[in-house]
Amino acid sequence: MNLALWIAAGLLAFVALAGGFTKTFLPVPKLAAAHGAEWIADVSTRFVRTLGVTELLAAAGLVLPALLDIAPIMVAVTACCWMLLMIGAMRTHARLGQRGLVLVNAVYLAIALFVAVGRLALHPF
Repeated sequence: MNLALWIAAGLLAFVALAGGFTKTFLPVPKLAAAHGAEWIADVSTRFVRTLGVTELLAAAGLVLPALLDIAPIMVAVTACCWMLLMIGAMRTHARLGQRGLVLVNAVYLAIALFVAVGRLALHPF
């Protein structure tokens, strides 16, 4: 169970790191041209950058507290925050009729739920 939780948290951290890096450092017009990123045209650059930094922090929060043994409960807290982020992403993609991306975000939400429940109840640190 511990290994499965580490793999799940690592996968989510990779997704958050990739998304956070692109939203934080790539030019917004280039991001807006990407498939599934049509929502970027409806929001400010500041919002996109803030979302990117939030995702970078989530990537760190999903693995570093456990690796460093500093407040490992933060892994579960971060997973819960990631679930909220995925609900927002699902709503945005649903509004734009992007059913495939809604499904992808639902999978990420389910993985985050597994990490949160696993680290809070099934196999805490």
